[in-house]
Amino acid sequence: MRSTIKIALIALAMGGSSLALSLPAVAADSVTVTTTTTGPAFGYNDGYWDRAHTWHAWENEQAMTTWRTANHEHYYEYKHDRDPDAGWREKEMYWDKH
Repeated sequence: MRSTIKIALIALAMGGSSLALSLPAVAADSVTVTTTTTGPAFGYNDGYWDRAHTWHAWENEQAMTTWRTANHEHYYEYKHDRDPDAGWREKEMYWDKH
């Protein structure tokens, strides 16, 4: 019984250490850059359309302010349902224009 527990603990320790060696290092002040296809596409003061054409409310005002500052050319300071297409701008799919 004791040898079984020792073997299990040794195996766990070895497996855990090899897992730790395979994980990338993470800096405390790291910056994440993503090319996701589901990020905000068009922002409004009441939420945003993601790039997969799904509507979302802003998580909080800070999220909206941060996105608006970085993407002012795709942010509109009014509610999305003011537009006939509910704010989805089919002709402005800038992420596909490379």
